[in-house]
Amino acid sequence: DVPVHMHVHETAQEISDSVEKSGQRPLERLEALGLVNPSLMAVHATQLTDEEIAALARSGSSVVHCPRSNLKLASGACRVADLVAGGINVALGTDGAASNNRLDLWSEMESAALLGKLIAEDAEALPARAMLRMATINGARALGLEQETGSLEPGKAADFICVRFEGAAMEPVLDPVSQLVYCAGRENVSDVLVAGEHLLANGALTRLDEALLVDRAREWATKVLDA
Repeated sequence: DVPVHMHVHETAQEISDSVEKSGQRPLERLEALGLVNPSLMAVHATQLTDEEIAALARSGSSVVHCPRSNLKLASGACRVADLVAGGINVALGTDGAASNNRLDLWSEMESAALLGKLIAEDAEALPARAMLRMATINGARALGLEQETGSLEPGKAADFICVRFEGAAMEPVLDPVSQLVYCAGRENVSDVLVAGEHLLANGALTRLDEALLVDRAREWATKVLDA
């Protein structure tokens, strides 16, 4: 089955508009149409009742959590700890540049961990290892690609990154996974390999001209501002 990516229950306004027009909450309507199934990737899901969480769990659907977008738009708070406790596969996303300037999955991982603890009112909720899974294998599982990527295993694609832990800002390293989630960022990534191809080597792009990319970004910024 082809995964279906759909923004679901992102805002309270979305819920009220749906109830006014159809008499049903969006997820209820999707379920009636047979669209709440293992292929569904419900993005945001900040407005869920206990019954809706149970329905997502029964269906095998995934939720894509975009914490920084939700924070910037003040659209609501995803009950990530409750989703995980209910057995739902939760992955991380960024949403788009219009609602999340950084588009940095690493920032999403840290934000999800901190915000999730606040929402759950539990400092032990969503431990670092759970957050790392949301940023890796859970995303692959949501896309139906867990047999191909998402973890380092024989037979899977050689998709991985190397992270520098040296330097005063990263010491002491008491728990490498906790360090990855709460201390490291994209600036600590030295190498990126996708399907075994070295795309970032010692901090330098191997296939893209960074200066050209910067020039094009500035060109488009001018066009946007002049529009």
